[in-house]
Amino acid sequence: MTRALATTALLMPCLVLAAGSTSAAATGNSSREVTPVAAANRAATIEPEAQGFINAVQVYPFADGAIYHVITAPERVTDIALQPGETLVAVASGDTVRWVIGDTTSGSGAEKRTHVLIKPFSAGLTTNLVITTDRRSYHIALTATAKTAMAALSWTYPQDALIALKRAAAATEAAAPVAGGIEVEQLHFNYAVSGDRPVWRPFRAFDDGRQTFIEFPETLAVAEAPPIFLVGAKGEAQLVNYRVKGRFYVVDRIFDVAELRLGTKHQQIVRIRRVADGAPSRRES
Repeated sequence: MTRALATTALLMPCLVLAAGSTSAAATGNSSREVTPVAAANRAATIEPEAQGFINAVQVYPFADGAIYHVITAPERVTDIALQPGETLVAVASGDTVRWVIGDTTSGSGAEKRTHVLIKPFSAGLTTNLVITTDRRSYHIALTATAKTAMAALSWTYPQDALIALKRAAAATEAAAPVAGGIEVEQLHFNYAVSGDRPVWRPFRAFDDGRQTFIEFPETLAVAEAPPIFLVGAKGEAQLVNYRVKGRFYVVDRIFDVAELRLGTKHQQIVRIRRVADGAPSRRES
């Protein structure tokens, strides 16, 4: 019995050492797992900057995946203003006990704006905030200081501005005439359209003596557009350069025969043929 107790006593330090080694290994593994996460969060965090303030409002450029650092203080409300017209879906916080979080709106109609209001109960607190809307998600890191708080913050949206510019440019281009400086008397409509009848089959073709214009239905904007080939006297086809202006193809030359072709196994072909001057334009079957 004494020998058994002595053996157990001798083994105890080994067991303690083994347990300590296991704990240290677990801590080391945990540290290695957390390190890249912490590094990524630090790299993604955008801090307030003096040049980013417009009066008392910190204006951040919005980027998906960024974390915005917001500094708050007890007895001070910080206003997080969303984009005008943006609809709030949900607000989630890591600490809902020691932070007061609410929301309100300002404005009306297209300019109606949602405001998320933040206030900590005491200094020294930190937590995170996730705001989801019908347009995007905002990730925010909150810090509570003793006295200094950001009055308000909002965002600019470079991606939205770029999309708006592209839409405006497209609308301007669509409203522009297909060609300028052309008199009706200069146009020649002596072209016949024949062949298959796909949804994109052109209505007609005409030229002004320099360029050929092929007019398509509105479905060209949503359907796959066919390339155009010039057909020689021996039937050989050659791809020709053209521009798309709204629902028109503009070819910078006059041709006798051209074909619009789309597909591989079951190719759809529409032929456009210039007929003799003075002959009426027509759409053949």
